[in-house]
Order: sequence, then C-alpha cells, then structure tokens
Amino acid sequence: MFTTNKKKLTVIAALCAISSMGIFAYTPDKPQEGFKNLQVLPKDISKDDLDKVMHSFNDALGVKCIFCHVHEGEDFRQGWKMDSDDKPEKNIARHMMRMTMGINATYFNFENSTKPDTIRVVTCNTCHRGIPHPDEKGIAEQLANGGMKTPPPPPPPKN
Repeated sequence: MFTTNKKKLTVIAALCAISSMGIFAYTPDKPQEGFKNLQVLPKDISKDDLDKVMHSFNDALGVKCIFCHVHEGEDFRQGWKMDSDDKPEKNIARHMMRMTMGINATYFNFENSTKPDTIRVVTCNTCHRGIPHPDEKGIAEQLANGGMKTPPPPPPPKN
C-alpha cells in the first residue's frame, strides 16, 4: 500500500511540476508596437491583416505602395516612411475608408440580416475597379470596354 501511494505521489508531483513549468513559460502576446499613425484601422491590427488591407487597396486601385506612402532612397526594400502624412493620397484613402464604413454600417444590416449571403458590401473596388481616380469618364470607359481596366500588353522584345 505504501508503494502504491508513493507511485501516486510521484505522478502527482511530476504533473504539478510540468504544469508549473508550462504556466511560468507562457508569455502572452505583446501588442503590436511597430505601427504608427493608424487613424482608421485598429491600432492592434496584426501585420498579416494590415498587409491584406494594403494589398486590397493595391488591387482595387491598380497602384503600388508608393501611391500613398513616402519612400526615400534607392533601395526599394528600405527607406519607407509609412507613418508619414506627406502625400495627400493617404488622407484621401482614410476619408474613403470612413465613407465606405459609414455606407456599409448605414445601409447594410450585417448583425441582424437573415440572409448574409445576399449582402453586397461597398468596397474600394465598387468604384475604382483597378483605376486610381475613378471619374465619370473613367467609369464610362470601363463599362464600354466590358469591365475592369486591364493593363497594356508588355512591349515586344528587343532584337
């Protein structure tokens, strides 16, 4: 009987030790500290989610990062001043984000809809469709050409 209790105590002590090590080794995720000057997007947005949002802008407007963000220097991988507000396009993007969020919140009832698969959300692509400045002429041109503006074909190879 003493041996059985000793085995039980040993197993319980080992489990307690392992549990304690797990508890002390756990470190909760730290909040993102790398993003500065976020005014519309959540301050605790993950890098992956921020990248998805930015890439959706690239696709919807047919632009690259430099359209809204400041870049200095020759190395394109470095020299980005993402928190700079020097380009007016960045504040226009913020205004457009607030506008689409307002339209969606006012006219689309996400929380109480009984048919969420029928909801059409207003996004950047709703108006831009691959062009940075959708105006009446640009949209009419897109519709006449059957939809989204496609980039021109690459030049022929030089001989």
